[in-house]
Amino acid sequence: MKKRVKKHVPNAITCCNLFSGCVGIVFAVQGDLITAAYAVFLAAIFDFFDGFAARVLQSFSGIGKDLDSLADVVSFGVLPSAILYQLFLQAPQIHGVSPFLNFSAFLVAVFSMLRLAKFNTDTRQAEIFIGLPTPANSILIASFPLIIEQHGNLAKYILNPYGLTAFVIVMCALLVAELPLMSLKFKNKDFNKNIYRYLLMLFSAILILFFKFVAVPVVIFIYITLSIVQFKIANDNIAGTQKKNT
Repeated sequence: MKKRVKKHVPNAITCCNLFSGCVGIVFAVQGDLITAAYAVFLAAIFDFFDGFAARVLQSFSGIGKDLDSLADVVSFGVLPSAILYQLFLQAPQIHGVSPFLNFSAFLVAVFSMLRLAKFNTDTRQAEIFIGLPTPANSILIASFPLIIEQHGNLAKYILNPYGLTAFVIVMCALLVAELPLMSLKFKNKDFNKNIYRYLLMLFSAILILFFKFVAVPVVIFIYITLSIVQFKIANDNIAGTQKKNT
């Protein structure tokens, strides 16, 4: 009985992720982007803890992995697309072009689905990510309405139809890019092996403490930059070792 309960705990948390995503979509459709944004954050918390629970309880299963990806398509694909679509509607409309630009928001859902399908079959992603993780992309998108609420003067920069379209294109490319990015899962307590994770956590805590939601885009940029630096140094070290051995 106890084993059976343990087996279902991670999947139950995954279902909470999906539920948060569904509720967030309702609020996004109704135009309440603040609540929809918080639903993204809540889904991200559940997404973290379902994997954490699976590792602690040693409860891994194929169905759990599939459930996680299916939930993520909704919470980190459809929900952020709905938020983006509403932001497009709030932006100045351009005659003859706006309908096409507005619907480009849903490319995020399409490329998030492609990224998640690739993740499920890509054996390279056991320790690292290849391409931007969907929760990171969704948190970035969710920060936009919160930034507008916090700093109304920044709305003119965010609610730019061409800027939003360019953002969609860049983020869709990053979701499926052959770009190695670090996982935030700590396999051990070795400081040297986790130094980039600790640096990211330190920078993130300081920036969010002082700048709140405005810090989110900067944190995502730092995450990508630190990952590139980490893997470049690692590759240089491997190349140096191979050169010495030859």
